[in-house]
Amino acid sequence: MKKGLLIAALLVLADQLSKWWILEGLNLPEVGSIPLLPFLNFTFVENYGISMGLPLGDSLGWWGIVILTSGISLWLVWWLKSTDSKFEGWAIAIILGGAIGNLIDRFVHGAVIDFVHLHAGGYSFYVFNVADSAITIGVVLLLIDSLRQARKGPKKALKGNENP
Repeated sequence: MKKGLLIAALLVLADQLSKWWILEGLNLPEVGSIPLLPFLNFTFVENYGISMGLPLGDSLGWWGIVILTSGISLWLVWWLKSTDSKFEGWAIAIILGGAIGNLIDRFVHGAVIDFVHLHAGGYSFYVFNVADSAITIGVVLLLIDSLRQARKGPKKALKGNENP
């Protein structure tokens, strides 16, 4: 549990420092966009929606999103506390760090600050940030973990557990 909370805290720190650098160091709100590579820009976006700008935020409102994200974060802390699996714990901690990073943005900036803009061949992917990346990676790790558990089968998955 302690290691998981440390991982989450380090991700929150990395996320908030990257956003501070984008806002204050590069002054991206004034600049708008900085090309880095043929497929990568830093582009300033304020995300008032939920994930990837989904307009669900319009119906939930600012407080609705804050309450939902806070509730999910508390549930993740409970899950982190109750898991015995290190792999699952890492995944949960990574998601938790991302969720808290974006939650801080809503309080400090009124919206989530996004800036990583991938694009290629006329296609433009959503603009995202370190916290969004952490959430995505954590969810992928949880999916990998669940597939690993499914491959073990019921007998092997329960081996060593007296009370299923």
